Amino acid sequence: MALDILYFAWVREGIGMGAERVDPPPGVVTVADLIAWLATRGPGHAAMLAEPGRLRAATNQIFVSLDTPLGAAREVAIFPPVTGG
Repeated sequence: MALDILYFAWVREGIGMGAERVDPPPGVVTVADLIAWLATRGPGHAAMLAEPGRLRAATNQIFVSLDTPLGAAREVAIFPPVTGG
């Protein structure tokens, strides 16, 4: 199951890329599992994804909690909390 991963704000800056296509292993079934797996992909990923509680996510452009199953998602966005002003 190939997924397009989008990174925003300081997550993108720390990882050093705004997007990537990945093929997670079968045990990755939730957004939280995906984040944990992505954190193993390199030092930038590890640093930016080390504290999942500081992150928000969207699957197929819909905000979701980190315990949401990936299901048929084709795109997952990972970003810091959104603030307005």
